[in-house]
Amino acid sequence: MVTGLVQEFQFGMDWGAYSRLVGNIFGAPLAIEGLGAFFLESVFLGLWLFGWDKLSRRVHLWTIWAVAFGGAFSALFILAANSWMQHPVGYVMVNGKPQLTDLWALFTNPVFLWGYAKVLFASLTTGTMVMLAVSAWQLRHRGDREVFTRSARMALIVLIPAILFTMLIGDELGVVEGKYQPMKIAAAEAQWTTCQPCSFSLFQIGGGNNDQTPTEIIAIPHLLSLLATNHWNGQVQGLTPLNNQYGPGNYVPNVFIQYWGMRVMAYGGALTLLIALWGLWAIWRKTLAISRVFLWVAVWAAVLPFLMNTAGWFLTESGRQPWLVQGILLTKNGISPTLSTTWLWISLIGFIVLYGILGTVDLILMLRYSREQLPAPRAEADAGAPIPAIQY
Repeated sequence: MVTGLVQEFQFGMDWGAYSRLVGNIFGAPLAIEGLGAFFLESVFLGLWLFGWDKLSRRVHLWTIWAVAFGGAFSALFILAANSWMQHPVGYVMVNGKPQLTDLWALFTNPVFLWGYAKVLFASLTTGTMVMLAVSAWQLRHRGDREVFTRSARMALIVLIPAILFTMLIGDELGVVEGKYQPMKIAAAEAQWTTCQPCSFSLFQIGGGNNDQTPTEIIAIPHLLSLLATNHWNGQVQGLTPLNNQYGPGNYVPNVFIQYWGMRVMAYGGALTLLIALWGLWAIWRKTLAISRVFLWVAVWAAVLPFLMNTAGWFLTESGRQPWLVQGILLTKNGISPTLSTTWLWISLIGFIVLYGILGTVDLILMLRYSREQLPAPRAEADAGAPIPAIQY
């Protein structure tokens, strides 16, 4: 919510040429998201934060469910707009501008369908990992064993299908992007020449934009073909031949970001799954609350989903460069014509400082409240009684 408002202002201030060109398509999803989902999220988040000692338990519970629904609703429209930038559909060119002719095409765009599903499951994975980390920290520091053993168990039971679906949907999204954005998939493997079948390197040296001869340390045969095409011997086009399809110029994204973004996301997902299975084994052995090593790992594992999500978005957004809208508008042509380099740097540094401060405060508050001991339960509490505010 905090970043979304500023982003929408930037479309007009910094990306005026882009907004004028695609406003007919991009404007409607953003308006619906801003007027509907944003206010739904923010209003009910305020009720949840400040309604602890004023709302009944049942109503207070429903406010956070409304926030979750608002977040999913907001992501739906944002992803619809972003997916159109990745793979434009349902439009015709009128006087040099794309004009939407099929609203339904926005929400049946294959990039949107698989991307939105992945975002939902990645969010669920993030939430369960944070829930597991808080529970593990409390169990390590003599928090309420009954409550936090139950919450850790619940987090692990949800985490396993969440991370599995995230990985499986992410794999299918890679196939979709391999069809509509082959340059992105080729860059994710630093594959400069067309191959069939294609191996997937677990680690390599070189292969960047200025070094087209990578040295693969460990390569798994056929795996890239499976990931990119769903076929054992599928063909993956290389960066060099793909670069020629749009005519003169360089259309290759930053290969280093693509290559390592893919691996941070994939390796983080595999590590998250292993930690979840470890926790499930501890539940089966009834040692979840006393396994000091697992609880220590679970606390620090909360960093993993944030790294994976960030790497995934780097992969998505950097991978379509230099296109702002794939095949229609280059990034360099989408900037506001009156925007100077000086003001660009001033605004960028200002936002980095502002959000750096907000992020630091947010982290401090999350750590503070996650470490607090639970208040003693009230014997007379029921679903209709207000929840007492915790005093700090």
